[in-house]
Amino acid sequence: MQLDITILGTGTSHGIPVIGCECPVCNSTDPRNHRYRCSALLRYQGRSVLIDTATELRLQAIRAGMRDLDALLFTHSHADHVGGLDDVRVFSERRGAPIPVFGDQACLEDIRRRFAYIFTETLQRGGGKPRLELTPIRGPFDLLGLPVQPVPVFHGLLPVLGYRFGPLAYVTDCNRIPRESMGMLRGLDVLVLDALRHRPHSTHFTVAEALGVIEDLRPARAYLTHMTHDLDHEATNAELPPGVELAYDGLSLEVDV
Repeated sequence: MQLDITILGTGTSHGIPVIGCECPVCNSTDPRNHRYRCSALLRYQGRSVLIDTATELRLQAIRAGMRDLDALLFTHSHADHVGGLDDVRVFSERRGAPIPVFGDQACLEDIRRRFAYIFTETLQRGGGKPRLELTPIRGPFDLLGLPVQPVPVFHGLLPVLGYRFGPLAYVTDCNRIPRESMGMLRGLDVLVLDALRHRPHSTHFTVAEALGVIEDLRPARAYLTHMTHDLDHEATNAELPPGVELAYDGLSLEVDV
């Protein structure tokens, strides 16, 4: 089975350009320096699955040519990863059925609180709302024919999830990967990994820290994501070792699962 992943957004919570910023990256004419908030699209066997619903999801979906959505996976419930949730309404309307949504228990409970209008009866009927079916992840599972291995990692003190799909793994928003989870990430063809900037941060890997993880895991290819405006695409790429690149919005990759 062929699995395609499109990286819909590679930016940090501010996005790039940052509002009101005049730095060289925010003013860059290189489209690879224009970064929406992080999310990704999986396509396989006619299925479409989103990882996170970034703030710019509507724009991301239009650019990626999305017409349908079969399921949602959430890494965690921070605003930049769930803020576009209402934009899946059009997909649930087309389905005529709820969209399956997967994440850890804490993440789904937070989504239920923050988007209460989706899950409760409301007086106002106009405009509609997404139809979602929340399912907590309790271990590896089959997602419409795609084996999914949740990978527990830490985003500061917060437990969040990365995901492995056969030879491909997507691990964003983290600064620590426990030993057991490192074992889940060996033997990869493609690793997409958080690398915020060069300066230290309390909840994200720096570029150097991400490279240390990559050196340990030795995937065939690695792509860095969730980047601030500290990192110029071309200049940073020139400093990276062979087999490692910065991801960019719209990057598409293929693996055989």
